[in-house]
Amino acid sequence: MSILSRIREKAKKERKTVVLPESEDRRTLDAIDIILNEGIAKLIVVGKESVRKSLKTKDPKDLTLIEPQTFKDTESYVAEYYEMRKAKGMTPEQAREAMLTEYVTFGAFLVRKGLADGFVAGASHTTPDVIRAALRCLSIDKTVGVASGAFLMEVPDSPYGEKGVFLFADCGVNPDPNPRQLAGIAISSAKLFEQLVGVHSRVAFLSYSSKGSAGGDMVNKMVEALKKTKEIAPDLMVDGEFQVDSAIVPEVAKIKCAASAVAGRANVLIFPDLNSGNISYKIVQRLAKARAVGPLLMGFTRPCSDLSRGCDAQDIVDAVAITALRA
Repeated sequence: MSILSRIREKAKKERKTVVLPESEDRRTLDAIDIILNEGIAKLIVVGKESVRKSLKTKDPKDLTLIEPQTFKDTESYVAEYYEMRKAKGMTPEQAREAMLTEYVTFGAFLVRKGLADGFVAGASHTTPDVIRAALRCLSIDKTVGVASGAFLMEVPDSPYGEKGVFLFADCGVNPDPNPRQLAGIAISSAKLFEQLVGVHSRVAFLSYSSKGSAGGDMVNKMVEALKKTKEIAPDLMVDGEFQVDSAIVPEVAKIKCAASAVAGRANVLIFPDLNSGNISYKIVQRLAKARAVGPLLMGFTRPCSDLSRGCDAQDIVDAVAITALRA
């Protein structure tokens, strides 16, 4: 059974509630039918009552449809959102407009208020749109201190990582994270990997250098990131800096980094910047025919997930299952 199939099965036992705000997207509607039919999660769908007519599943007991314009608590949400954002220059009119028309913001606010355990969006919104809603409505975990985005990768017929399963980060949020931010990303990623896969994480900071084989500012950044990570999370199995083959291929690790307990066995890969992370996950996805689910947003006190705008219904289902399991 694949890791994503196992995650779906685990999510069924949790019975968490996840918000889907993109009810005008056909892929979301198809995903809703799958989620409800398989019992993966309870759903709150933000949209008009006519959404029900577009579903194949009739009278679903685990579906709640909420239209912001008619919801009983919308006015209190508007007032609270204004108070939260007025120092940034938001007016009461702008707060009302956002809550009534920006379904992603409204969906994130439902999570904030405890009506749902998490939200998934991004099929018809950009990553900045989704992250902005999460940053404005949810709190950042102070231990981590940074929002970031990871991809759960499942590479078929691969002996590396956890039998082909990896977590790649940051692939969606921070263009050039500093060492402290990289430490937060590593800690978030390790926790997420263990939640989803059920095994201990082995975290590698990646570079073009393996344990001092080359120098430069980018190498120094990863060395400093490792130091800060160990200060914050001394029990975490983490090491670096590694070239990617040193990190995941045992035979190479024996030659380059024999003393490391992580080298050759890493299952969580931390990239030095958004360029390398985003490019790498897409190369692996397309050339190795890997499943890539994400960006799974990390660093928040409540779980949420972005989607690629090129996603299909199954990708949305997997993101919902992961969000339910994280909750």
